[in-house]
Amino acid sequence: MSDFNKDEYLNDLPDMDDLSGQGAPAGADAKESHDDHADAKTDGASADKPAAADAQSQQKQTGEQTDKSNDGDDKADDTLTPLGQAKKEAAEYLEALQRERAEFINFRNRAKKEQDRFRQHGIIDVLTALLPALDDIDRIREHSEMDDSFKAVSTKIDKAFEKFGVEKFGEKGEDFDPTKHEAILHKPDPQAEKETVDTVVEAGYRIGDRVIRAARVVVASPQN
Repeated sequence: MSDFNKDEYLNDLPDMDDLSGQGAPAGADAKESHDDHADAKTDGASADKPAAADAQSQQKQTGEQTDKSNDGDDKADDTLTPLGQAKKEAAEYLEALQRERAEFINFRNRAKKEQDRFRQHGIIDVLTALLPALDDIDRIREHSEMDDSFKAVSTKIDKAFEKFGVEKFGEKGEDFDPTKHEAILHKPDPQAEKETVDTVVEAGYRIGDRVIRAARVVVASPQN
């Protein structure tokens, strides 16, 4: 084994100036690259934060505008004076009262029409049931076989029906009208210039424009 020469070993070492020009170790480069990437991510996050903040701010403003629009009427009411608020409430109450009054009037009119219709149906039912008896009274009256007491009763019956709007029609000599007369027989008459009622077999009855029963008559007709 040769002897170690200290001077030769020191002379063989490289100078510090030569070492300063060489690159950094691989570990240092990796660390610097990682640090740069982290800085880039930090800068990206910093750039995204303002955008998210702007979107959140716009959403908040939209919500505030909606709340403002919903509360607009309330705020408008708040700005009214006590007298103005009282006038507004009075106008609302008046409008509601007028609407209720109109509905009540319509209901009253409908109820009155229904009442009149039911009343008329009741009168028609009673009249229809009494028609045979009324026809018999007319026949007795025509043949003058009615005493004074019976005449008084028949007159009361006629007036009672008149009170309820029942009108009796059908008279000898009047013009024949097929809308209110039922011709049971046509009799030629040389003196007749047009069809007229010659004989009333059964009187007709009506309420207003509604014919309950047409008058049954014998019609005198011109010969030609």
